[in-house]
Amino acid sequence: MAFTLFPDSRAALAADSLAGLSVGDALGAQYFVPGHRPGVLPEPPWPWTDDTEEACCLVAAMTAGDETHLDADRFADLLGRHFDPYRGYGPGAVVMLRQIREGTPWPIAAAAAFDGQGSAGNGAAMRAAPLGAWHADSPARAAEQGARAAEVTHAHPEGIAGGVAVAVAAAVAAAARLEQRPVDLLGAVLAHTPQSRVRDGLAAATRIADPVVAAYELGTGTRAMAQDSVPFALWVAAHHLGDYPGAVTACIAAGGDMDTTAAMAGGVVAAYTGAGGIPREWAGAREPLPGWVTASREG
Repeated sequence: MAFTLFPDSRAALAADSLAGLSVGDALGAQYFVPGHRPGVLPEPPWPWTDDTEEACCLVAAMTAGDETHLDADRFADLLGRHFDPYRGYGPGAVVMLRQIREGTPWPIAAAAAFDGQGSAGNGAAMRAAPLGAWHADSPARAAEQGARAAEVTHAHPEGIAGGVAVAVAAAVAAAARLEQRPVDLLGAVLAHTPQSRVRDGLAAATRIADPVVAAYELGTGTRAMAQDSVPFALWVAAHHLGDYPGAVTACIAAGGDMDTTAAMAGGVVAAYTGAGGIPREWAGAREPLPGWVTASREG
């Protein structure tokens, strides 16, 4: 990358990505409510879920610390302090974050999940886009810090690979916006994602053109695993990089874990379009972000 980012610029890019992530999350979540049909906007407000809450913790940790190196202990503390189990957290995440809140060191809590296998879920990926946008000047650093952020809750290689892939996607999307150039999003992500089923899915995504085939072949998060949600979400982002409403609508139309795929795709696409790419009506319908993340951005 041939540009320099200052702290305020990093924070602004992350804020745009967080806006896209949170609106996609909040809108996608509405279609789990009986009576809400895709294609018809639900009445506001649209509450956000654990996807947004964890992303807010990540942004707060980045804003308060070293601009190029995530303080994993601070991030873990924020996750434990702020998590609300009624925001849609899975049972394993509730147990882990409660342990962290009560003083268990995060490496122990993360490693103990799922009978010592660690989580391969999509939780690290769903929150990762703002971190990637923060590191728009270096996809390699986005990958490194994406792994660092993922490890706080996901000790399984697939869960970590998902966090890396989404972080890199947001980094290269934000860089393409700053440099006003086209980007091979999936190719760039493949170059930095470690060998994994997530990476296999991303490689398969490069050969798919049809959204129905993409949803069928890649998965839409019905198992809430990184490998069955990240490849599809990034396929959507790559095919709708300049079209935020189109990206979120595509995730919702595909079904599955709609709030999470829309959060991932929305966070990446907003890193490219800026918050201005989000329809004003949608942004206004989303539940406001928590005051503590706003305060962290304001210093």
